[in-house]
Amino acid sequence: MPTTLLWPRLAWLRFGFGLAQKGTQNPLETPGLVGFAGEEQSAMAAVEEEAAAAPPDGGAESEPAEMSAEGVMEGEEREATAEYSWPQLHFDRPPRRLYHFARQFRSVAPADGSGSGENFLKGVKWSPDGSSFLTSSDDNSLRLFYLPEDAYGGAEHVAEAAVGGEDSYGAFLQVNEGEPVYDFCWYPCMSLSDPATCVFATTSRDHPIHLWDATSGELRCTYRAYDAMDEIAAALSISFNSTGSKLFAGYNKAIRVFDVHRPGRDFEQYSLLKGGEGPTGIISSISFSPHNGMLAVGSYSQTTAVYAESNMEPLYVLHGQLGGVTQVLFSKDGNYLYTGGRKDPYILCWDIRNTVDIVYKLYRSADTTNQRIYFDIEPCGRHLATGGQDGMVHVYDLQGGQWITGFQAAADTVNGFSFHPYLPFAVTSSGHRRFGMQDEFEDELNLGGDENCCSVWMFSSPQES
Repeated sequence: MPTTLLWPRLAWLRFGFGLAQKGTQNPLETPGLVGFAGEEQSAMAAVEEEAAAAPPDGGAESEPAEMSAEGVMEGEEREATAEYSWPQLHFDRPPRRLYHFARQFRSVAPADGSGSGENFLKGVKWSPDGSSFLTSSDDNSLRLFYLPEDAYGGAEHVAEAAVGGEDSYGAFLQVNEGEPVYDFCWYPCMSLSDPATCVFATTSRDHPIHLWDATSGELRCTYRAYDAMDEIAAALSISFNSTGSKLFAGYNKAIRVFDVHRPGRDFEQYSLLKGGEGPTGIISSISFSPHNGMLAVGSYSQTTAVYAESNMEPLYVLHGQLGGVTQVLFSKDGNYLYTGGRKDPYILCWDIRNTVDIVYKLYRSADTTNQRIYFDIEPCGRHLATGGQDGMVHVYDLQGGQWITGFQAAADTVNGFSFHPYLPFAVTSSGHRRFGMQDEFEDELNLGGDENCCSVWMFSSPQES
């Protein structure tokens, strides 16, 4: 039976929501809202009008005061928060592979017809609302996959995906960049129920930062930085701040900050060499603390630095990575920072509250590759999982850094791993560049079904135990 996607039921959302004019308007606002959003706004206005016309409290004809629209919404949010609890993932048994994708990443040549035609995945990330995940691959393309409807209501009844056959389903859309993609990230307030927020950003060689519409694949706007010769300067890493109001971009020894609502060439620039102790190389990764107004930047100079988000004042400089830093990530409480590097078999845990000391090291198979290998922390903040060159995903308990379990996710390098924001799912991507084998490659590149692939996994939950 073909897999049913959730998206077709919601496809009507994008009709009636006009796209922002590129470069001339706030890219996260949509003019002329109609449909359910317009009806909701009218209802809200009616409630406010009725409240304004009601007699003041204590009047002779006064009735029990009705809650304002804002109060109703806040009450509903509190109720939803009280009813919801983060999934408690169990790692005592291997996860089940629910969906698998490999064939659509094969037989793909660069858009201009140049190159070998070999392709491999470079990373994968869940959307903030959990409705979809985004892959990046060496063909300069990003593919967006929505979760099928059956994943929400009864994933335990979904048969395990076969490896080596047809893909579980196809990508909903594909966005093509003109050059290799350096980095990509989701807008942190993204929600499928609000199409205006359904965007993600990419940065690629010799191009400005692009903001893409995740429902149509259209380009919303660009954020452009220029060098001293007035030529486009490509960002090497990008990340939205926690509120989604600013887009931080990493360059060589510098950070440029764009106002998300003002696309174009306006930005603030901060040199990271101020004081002589900051990162001296390319800024390869940026991460924001969820609570205390700090951000961390990693560089290929084997250095990680922590700054105040408000004014980019340097707070700490961390040394200890064996290779160039490829990822930095704060813990869910903001008290710890995790860093990983290329040709470095350890993820380092730093306590940044007082001492900025290394608390422990987490091993992964990454000591002979320059490839970026992603790791992620589960929503409740208790465990960290990482890929590696051995095709394994390793899971660690963050309370003490103990290894919990591992499972075989692919037959080649697992370079991407991402936990679902609220379901007991994770997604992995695998692949690496292959040299000296082009004459042996045909359309399928002679790869197995568990190489250069993407898989969605389901962990056991307390209800299943």
